Amino acid sequence: MSARSKARKRALDLLFEADLRGVSARALLAERAGTGYTADLVNGVEENRERIDELLATYSQGWTLDRMPAVDRAVLRIGAWELLFN
Repeated sequence: MSARSKARKRALDLLFEADLRGVSARALLAERAGTGYTADLVNGVEENRERIDELLATYSQGWTLDRMPAVDRAVLRIGAWELLFN
């Protein structure tokens, strides 16, 4: 598994946990000393979350963000950030 894939997996875990616990993903990142591309992903998603969620809500057919499973939301947020902001 490549370094970027591992970083994406760590970022997914952090974003998923933050969403379930209702805490800041940045706070979890700081607790776990996340660095490198993982930190870029988490910080990028958090900085642009409002715009990303707006786009996901607009283009997801038959699903609201609240109805989506938390892991799906996290994956979509990471993917949207990488495509649009990275």
